[in-house]
Amino acid sequence: MTPHSPRPAAPFGRVLCAMITPFTPEGALDLDGARRLAADLVRRGCDGLVLSGTTGESPTTTDTEKAALIAAVRDAVGEGTPLVAGVGTADTRHTVELALSARKSGADGLLVVAPYYSRPPQDALEAHFLEVAEASGLPLMLYDIPGRTGVRIAPDTMVRLAEHPGSWP
Repeated sequence: MTPHSPRPAAPFGRVLCAMITPFTPEGALDLDGARRLAADLVRRGCDGLVLSGTTGESPTTTDTEKAALIAAVRDAVGEGTPLVAGVGTADTRHTVELALSARKSGADGLLVVAPYYSRPPQDALEAHFLEVAEASGLPLMLYDIPGRTGVRIAPDTMVRLAEHPGSWP
């Protein structure tokens, strides 16, 4: 690519911000704070937002709170701002449930970590990601953090997954 050639289209824009999840002083989810923060991040140049990643307190929020957060942020930023929701868990069934909830709440894509702790082989990782993609109908962003999950998503596995019909262009 030359410096003057156009950049390839990115499915969610070029700058996605991993948004923190605000809480009240009492420890409750602060949806008004989330709305304000999301609108400010978009106003300051974020093309899209990643919600409920590890920066967004995914391990400490309930499934209901995750869905409410997505809906509140969608309400604040409108339909034109891509939202990617963290839905990865150690269990494929639970990940699919979160994926369906995220889609219903307004997510445009899913951040999915490899199932952690059990260290699945590559064919099981591939099956996990494909099941989430098939069930949700949303594009996946694979979250490869082997230091936390105990397993690396191999490049060959990523290449095979990129061939899925629902993959980004």
